[in-house]
Amino acid sequence: MLGVLALHAPHLPWWLSGGLGGVLALRWWQRRRQPGKAPAWLKLPLIALLTLAILTTYGTVFGRAPGSALAVGLLVLKLLESETPRDARVGIAFACFALMAALLFDQSLLITIGVAIGLLPAFAALRALEPAQASTSLPRQLVPGLVLLVASLPLTLFTFALVPRLSSPLWGAPQRDEARTGLSSEMSPGAMTELLIDDSPAMRVAFDGSLPPPRASLYFRAYVMWDYDGSSWHAVDIANRPADPVEPADSVGYTVTLLPTGQRVLPALDVPLQTVDGAELRRERMLMRAQPVNDTLTYHLTSALHYRLQPTLDRGRQAALQLPQGFNPRTLELGRQWHARYGNDTAAIVRAALDLFHDGGFSYTLAPAPLGRDAMDDFLFSTHEGFCEYYASAFTVLMRAAGVPARVVTGYQGGFWNKFGNYLLVRQSDAHAWSEVWVAGRGWVRVDPTAAVRPERVNLGAAAAAGGSDRPWYQDAWLQGLRNRWDIVNRWWDKGVIGFDALRQRGLLTPFGVQETDTQMLTLLLVLGSVLFASIGLAWALARRARIDPALAGLRRLERQLGKAGVVRRRGEGPQHYLRRAARALPGQRDTLLQLMEQYLQLRYGETEPARESLRAFQRAARDFHVPRVVQ
Repeated sequence: MLGVLALHAPHLPWWLSGGLGGVLALRWWQRRRQPGKAPAWLKLPLIALLTLAILTTYGTVFGRAPGSALAVGLLVLKLLESETPRDARVGIAFACFALMAALLFDQSLLITIGVAIGLLPAFAALRALEPAQASTSLPRQLVPGLVLLVASLPLTLFTFALVPRLSSPLWGAPQRDEARTGLSSEMSPGAMTELLIDDSPAMRVAFDGSLPPPRASLYFRAYVMWDYDGSSWHAVDIANRPADPVEPADSVGYTVTLLPTGQRVLPALDVPLQTVDGAELRRERMLMRAQPVNDTLTYHLTSALHYRLQPTLDRGRQAALQLPQGFNPRTLELGRQWHARYGNDTAAIVRAALDLFHDGGFSYTLAPAPLGRDAMDDFLFSTHEGFCEYYASAFTVLMRAAGVPARVVTGYQGGFWNKFGNYLLVRQSDAHAWSEVWVAGRGWVRVDPTAAVRPERVNLGAAAAAGGSDRPWYQDAWLQGLRNRWDIVNRWWDKGVIGFDALRQRGLLTPFGVQETDTQMLTLLLVLGSVLFASIGLAWALARRARIDPALAGLRRLERQLGKAGVVRRRGEGPQHYLRRAARALPGQRDTLLQLMEQYLQLRYGETEPARESLRAFQRAARDFHVPRVVQ
C-alpha cells in the first residue's frame, strides 16, 4: 500500500498523501501491538472525511484526478478492516489496479519501471498468504515475482506490437482536471516563475543539416502579444488574416516533437516560412492549431534565421503604439524624453534602453521583489531586479512611449544539444520573452533586453543566468548535464513506446515486404502467436510435471540416509509409519524426524501446488540429515 501511495503522491494533494501515510503508519503500529479491526466509529468518519475532502478539492468524485485520489484513499482505509486472508487478497488486487492507474498521469519510462517494481511486493504478499510457507528473507520473497515479470516480457512485447490500436484512449477525451504545462497567451511580470523552474521537456528539435544553428539564433516563437492593459500582455488570435510578408535571407529545415501542452500554439524557430497540416499561419507568423496539443505532436517546418519581416507597417501601427492611461507615469515620461532627444532615430532609442538595463544597476533573478500597480515604474526606478518577462515588458513599454512600434514575443530560447541523438532538447525552463521593434526599411527586428543585463541567458541558458542562489537544486550544473544526457532514453521511450500509434502499427511488417498491416492480419498474427505462447507454456508445465516430485526426491534422500543407519523402509510401508519407526529407532534424532515427517505429509498431501520455497526447504533439511551407522 505504501508503494501505491508513493507512486500517486506526485499528483495527489500534499495533505491527502500525508494523511494517508499517517493512517498507514498508525495501522502498522496498532497491528503489531494487538491484531484486530479498527472500530466502526473510526472507519466511518474517515470514509466520510475522505469523500468530503475530495469533493471540496475537485468539486466531483468523477474524473481522472479525483477518481484516483478516492481509489487510493479507499485502498488505504481498507487496511483498517483487513484481518483475514480474503481481505488481504482483495486489498492486494485493488492495489495492483491502483498501480496501473498511475500510468494515466505519467507514462514515462521511470514511472513504468516504478509500477513494475510496485508489483513485486504485491506478488510476494500473495505468495505469503499460501499455506505452509517457509519463513524467508524479504529479498528471497521478491525473487519469484521478479522472475515472473521477466518471463512475461516476451508476451508483453508481442501483445504490445499486435493488439490493434484505438483511435482514442479508452477513457475518452482529455478532461478538465488534466494538468497542463507550457506557455500562456497572457504574460505579466512574475507569471513565468514556475515555468522557469520546471525542468520537464517541452520539445525536441532535429535539424535537417544535423547540427543546430548558433545558440544566439535559437529563438522559438510562440505567442506575439500586442495588447497591454497596464499589468499584463495579451495575444489576440484572429483567424483568416494573411501572414505578415517576410523576405528570408536564408532558411533551415527542422522537425519538432512537441510534448502535450493543452495549448493551440506550435512553437517555431523564428520566423516560420510555411504552416503544417492542421495549423494556420497567423498575421504575426504565429502557428495556431484548430485543436489543443493534448498528445505528443511531430511536425516539420522551414524557418528563416535572417529576414525582413513586414518591411512596411501599413497596418497595425496604432496597435503597436497603444498604452493604457493612468499607469506607469515615470516610465512613460522617460520614453517621451528619449523621443524628444532622438526623434525618429529608432536605433538610438533602442540603444538608450539597452544601456539603461546594462548600466543602471539591474540584476537577473528568478525571485524578484513584488511589484505594485505601476509595475514598470516599480521595476525601472525601484527594485531593478527580475527576469525576461520584466525586461521584455519594460522595454516594450519604453519603446511605445518613445514612439517606436513594439510588441512582446514569448517562446523558448536555447536548449541542450544532445550529440548522441543529434537533437536539441528544449525544456520548460528555457521559456523566454523578448521584444520586437519595427524599424523603417527592415521591418520587425528582434531585440532581447535580457541579454543586455545577463548575456549568459542567451549563451548558457536560464539556469546558468539565474545563478546558484535562485535556481532549484535539480538545476545544478552536474545534475542538469546528467539529466540532459539521460533524455535520449526518454526520447527513445516516447518515440518507440508512447508514440507507437495505429499509423506506425500498420507499417510494422514493412521490413518483411508487407506495405500495410490491416486489422485482419494483426488479428491473425495475434491468434497464431497466442497459440504458440500457450503451446510453449503447456509444454513447460508438462515437462515440470514429468519430473520427479521434489518432495518425493527429498524423501528418497532421507531413506538412503536412514538405510545407511540400518533403518530400511519395508515393502508397502507408508511414509508416516516408516518415519515414526525411524524416530523410535533413533531417539537422538526423534524430533528432527518427526518434523521432517510433518513437512513431507503437508507438502505431499496437504496442498495441491506447494510453494517452491517450502519444497526447497524440505530438500535442504533432508540433505542435511545425518545419523550414526550402527543401530540395534
